[in-house]
Amino acid sequence: MKKLIASVSSALFYGAPAIALAQLGDLSNLGLNEFSQNTNLGTNIELISSIARIINILLGFLGVLAVVLVLWGGFKWMTAAGEESKIEEAKKLMGAGVIGLVIILAAYAITAFVVNQLVEATGYNG
Repeated sequence: MKKLIASVSSALFYGAPAIALAQLGDLSNLGLNEFSQNTNLGTNIELISSIARIINILLGFLGVLAVVLVLWGGFKWMTAAGEESKIEEAKKLMGAGVIGLVIILAAYAITAFVVNQLVEATGYNG
């Protein structure tokens, strides 16, 4: 009996919005046409351009993380109050952040070079 009550109540709970929206008329796209025009979904954007955008976003995010790591190391150093162990830990954090920034910048340079070479090789005018 509990299963029957649970089934009926869940059907009513999940079905109620459909019943309420039945009076709105045409819901064929639910505003997705405007969304697709604003986001360029379903358009003929080249795969190379999409991959380059994704890589740039990821590298930008990683760059922000590396800068935060350097800032966190600096904060730890400033609040170390002269304790050598905390200062060494802060130096390691700052060094890791700087090395991360160098790696991220190198990855960006390599990515930009490869994408430019792909664009030239494929003749993409994008």
